[in-house]
Amino acid sequence: MSNELQELGRAVKQAQYRQHRTLDSALSAIGTTLAQWDALRAISRAPGASARELAAATFQTEQAFGTLVRRLTAQGVAERRPGHGRRIEHHLTPEGERLLAAGHKIADEVLAACFAPLPEPDRATLLALLRRLTAEEPT
Repeated sequence: MSNELQELGRAVKQAQYRQHRTLDSALSAIGTTLAQWDALRAISRAPGASARELAAATFQTEQAFGTLVRRLTAQGVAERRPGHGRRIEHHLTPEGERLLAAGHKIADEVLAACFAPLPEPDRATLLALLRRLTAEEPT
């Protein structure tokens, strides 16, 4: 059983790694990386969010996200604004919105190719299983 579980864990990681590598390569055509596009996506989903919230949403440390958002602001695709108290809020610029939309198109194409070997019912099953594995534990 242990070897089977290790093989399963490795297969999940291998699929994720291949998907990330392919996405990162394809996103370079529009001048961004997977990490940058993912940050733009997180900001778009939660405009005004703090660095702490966005770091958690992108599976990064606050320090790593801070470095990333500095690059995004220097590129003119994101901006930081003062919020309530000491809070700094994050927003996309119009250029950030454009880059995000271009990235969505690329991601759709890449992911369609990545999951092409699986028929729709298998993809739905895989998604349901992964959602069960990643569901928040009851408190």
